[in-house]
Amino acid sequence: LYSAFTYYTGFKVNSGEYKVMGLAPYGNPEAAKKYVELILNNVFDLREDGSFRLNMEYFDYLSGLRMTSPRFDELIGGPPRKQESKLTQREMDLALTVQTITELTMERQARHVKRITGADYLCMAGGVALNCVSNGKILRQNIFKDVFIQPAAGDAGGALGVALAIWHKYLQKPRTATADGRDRMKGALLGPRFSDAEIKAWLDARKLPYEEVSAPDLPGRVAKLLTEESRRPPLEDGTPPGTNVVGLMQGRMEFGPRALGGRSIIGDSRSRSMQKTMNVAIKFRESFRPFAPSCLAEKVSDWFELDRESPYMLLVANVLEKHRIPMTEEQKKLFGIDKLNVIRSSVPSITHVDYSARIQTVHPQDNPVYHEIIKQYDQLTGVPVIVNTSFNVRGEPIICNHEDAYRCFMRTHMDYLVLERFILDKTKQPQAGADSDWKSEFELD
Repeated sequence: LYSAFTYYTGFKVNSGEYKVMGLAPYGNPEAAKKYVELILNNVFDLREDGSFRLNMEYFDYLSGLRMTSPRFDELIGGPPRKQESKLTQREMDLALTVQTITELTMERQARHVKRITGADYLCMAGGVALNCVSNGKILRQNIFKDVFIQPAAGDAGGALGVALAIWHKYLQKPRTATADGRDRMKGALLGPRFSDAEIKAWLDARKLPYEEVSAPDLPGRVAKLLTEESRRPPLEDGTPPGTNVVGLMQGRMEFGPRALGGRSIIGDSRSRSMQKTMNVAIKFRESFRPFAPSCLAEKVSDWFELDRESPYMLLVANVLEKHRIPMTEEQKKLFGIDKLNVIRSSVPSITHVDYSARIQTVHPQDNPVYHEIIKQYDQLTGVPVIVNTSFNVRGEPIICNHEDAYRCFMRTHMDYLVLERFILDKTKQPQAGADSDWKSEFELD
């Protein structure tokens, strides 16, 4: 159902579901309410226990090349949005519709399994478990004492499941918990890492200018860069550049769909222009999409309505009231994309239009360097929260190594690149165009 709405609102199936979730708060609740009734009465037969049945007359994915059938078009009152065409209020209302139905379904399922099992803890997997808005609502309803979502909850997580199944079931290795109750995923930092020697040799071979920083000094240097004014030109609409945007590649690469400080693009959470700058000039993606905060685990409750860790960015919670900026009467009347430019809190670049945030808590045990960067930023600004998004542009995978990182750095308007202990300043790099020698050379490596 969610993928059908992803297709219908003009996004790519099995890829754009995050966009639909991010678009939902722009929907008009009254319009969405009517669509919800239409879907529940005709398309999606939802039972009290959370089980459901789809009316396949409204779908075409089993036998055709479309997710939905002409009958779905007739029910909604028009054809699907064409990809890359202008978003309208209808798409926002439909996004809110499917998000509302998803939350209702997941809540019923959660309450049903609680009744059957009496369990105190809920573990979730599957692609829909990446819907962090629904996850956060289940947590806040206190159906269970806690909720755990495997960080690669979609199909890719099957790789982890196979390894664990062999380890525990075939090799009969015991399943044990850690003494402190934390999971054994090590912050999902399970991928490759690259040594300082490898990176230095690669930079020197290409005569690329860089600054080498000692390990103890690196977090403070990066934190300071995040607070300093960028030398980028303003955006086409005149939006000022704001503070620096930094590409960060350090430690092991993350396993799963979220960048968690190993392969991240980071920025100043206090900046009023950061959300727009990152979307338009860095990620080259839709301006409405929100960014996630990385917050010191020990201070998350000081800033968000969350009383536990969220290491994998799979829980959504609201910014605390004391950090919000009250809306004027005129602003309260806004709906749709007009909500986007309202400054809602003292950390506007990570506050979505409904005051929510998709939170990553950072623990020193999982990622000591990233934790120290945020800690140093906190000491400079009094805010233990930075902006974190994946180190890639729209349509490309997250970068893995230093070559990927440099290519992405040079193709976007990032200000600085951090490769382990090496800091690269964009203004000192060979200012090459898209078709220059450095591009072809790097792609051949």
